[in-house]
Amino acid sequence: MPKVLISDKMDPKAAQIFRERGVEVDEITGKTPEELKAIIGQYDGLAIRSSTKVTKEILEHATNLKVVGRAGIGVDNVDIPAASAKGVVVMNTPFGNSITTAEHAIALMFALARQLPEADASTQAGKWEKNRFMGVELTSKTLGLIGAGNIGSIVADRALGLKMKVVAFDPFLTPERALEMGVEKVTLDELLARADFITLHTPLTDQTRNILSAENLAKTKKGVRIINCARGGLIDEDALKAGLDSGHIGGAALDVFKVEPAKESPLFGTPNFISTPHLGASTTEAQVNVAIQVAEQLADFLVSGGVTNALNMPSLTAEEAPKLKPYMALAEKLGSLVGQLAHGAVTGIAIEAEGAAAALNLKPITGAVLAGFMRVHSDTVNMVNAPFLAKERGLDVREVRHDREGDYHTLVRVTVTTADGERSVAGTLFGDQAPRLVELFGIKVEADLAGPMLYVVNEDAPGFIGRLGTTLGEAGVNIGTFHLGRRSAGGEAVLLLSVDEAVDAELLGKVKALPGVKTAMGLVF
Repeated sequence: MPKVLISDKMDPKAAQIFRERGVEVDEITGKTPEELKAIIGQYDGLAIRSSTKVTKEILEHATNLKVVGRAGIGVDNVDIPAASAKGVVVMNTPFGNSITTAEHAIALMFALARQLPEADASTQAGKWEKNRFMGVELTSKTLGLIGAGNIGSIVADRALGLKMKVVAFDPFLTPERALEMGVEKVTLDELLARADFITLHTPLTDQTRNILSAENLAKTKKGVRIINCARGGLIDEDALKAGLDSGHIGGAALDVFKVEPAKESPLFGTPNFISTPHLGASTTEAQVNVAIQVAEQLADFLVSGGVTNALNMPSLTAEEAPKLKPYMALAEKLGSLVGQLAHGAVTGIAIEAEGAAAALNLKPITGAVLAGFMRVHSDTVNMVNAPFLAKERGLDVREVRHDREGDYHTLVRVTVTTADGERSVAGTLFGDQAPRLVELFGIKVEADLAGPMLYVVNEDAPGFIGRLGTTLGEAGVNIGTFHLGRRSAGGEAVLLLSVDEAVDAELLGKVKALPGVKTAMGLVF
């Protein structure tokens, strides 16, 4: 019988589920790392919240451990690379807190609209300042939703019930999904210009960091009220403080901060500012939900081998894994490539397999493509939850098998559909193991996809490669590999260069300024 340790305080329903599923369970909480090391070797599964630290040292003593389950979304307390090396699956419960977090955002929106914290403090101080607190109605106001995923869609639904108009900015939101949600899909600049209230529901990535920067905050309507229950770092806190002080921003409510715990902040004490200590997931119901989910996921894995919400492995059977592993590496790189190069909103993505690849289980390959594609915009996506996230955003995903024989014995092609048309990349495996790019937007190339790279589209003309090499050399950037393809002599050419260090914005500007350059981008794999 499998045996699980619950090492953090968790709702009793978790232990109940384990026992009902035929899993032996011990609830032993509050142990020091040394005490945990002494007992962890006897368990097949470990269920935790945020207190237990699953370090490399703990894992070294976990001789029988097969799976770690985190009741909640954050896994900062788990050494995932060490767990992967040990062969331990790491799972989380990313959707158990959704309603709770959405409701907290709505609560903060009400609190801002009616100045509830300040009015409460004033009244309890015996002041009865009835004329001081003039609020605003939410009815008929425009709510700007930055991020229309799982939590954002719940916020939109609640806001529509309050008779608000909802406009949404999300790179993955399709027109069809927006129509289904009852929101208007807009650009970020449109949202900033129109929203009376702005609420953020997006992960913190390089694309979303400081998405409400000083520059973007200046584009908002005077008197806008801003709510953030997502991640610290999405808002420039100094610029937010300046906007509140000037009166341009009518109010702000933060449940998350760039540095947590936020024991001090320049925002504290600012008029029309509300703060809570990361309470987005802090309801009885949410804690019950994540406890039930983590128990169900761990029990399924230990009893039947089912894998759900795993952060370090896809849904694979033991027989499929060795054969599919190199294909998944290729698929993730192709997905990452189109994710970085596709311009505009992507409405559909097709994964085509021909040759040997057509005979394989395409689900893990599709999951890997989507994980690579969506990881450009999200830090929590993985091969398991990527298909769910794509469906949630209305992304049309197609899998196509071709029986035809092509130029390669095995080939995977990824095509994205955007407002500008279709963009396609294709790759193969050399020696059935090494991923290799063989086609980029209809141009034949042959390239490894690894580390920092420079992508350039230019007019095929004599002397260009020399000028590019000189520009990189003068900047002290060393070229590792050089891959060139072109449609025809004198036509459009594509260059993919692996470089020893990422190309910065200044150097990228110099490359773009070279005669004949149509596009230049830095890529990372």
